[in-house]
Amino acid sequence: MSKEYLSFKEAMSYMGFTTYDSLRKVIKLGLPVIKFGNSKRISKTAIDDFMQAHTAVVHPTTRKEF
Repeated sequence: MSKEYLSFKEAMSYMGFTTYDSLRKVIKLGLPVIKFGNSKRISKTAIDDFMQAHTAVVHPTTRKEF
């Protein structure tokens, strides 16, 4: 059974981030954080929902050769 509630470090790994700054930016954009005493956790479901809601289709630009 995998964990549903992740530490910040585990959440960063799950999301593919290498810095806390990236995680802080996502939290400022609305990723919910669960605070319980001195502990802070992030739900995997919340991460998945947040990432899905912020998914954008990016079209590659065509590079012209000269």
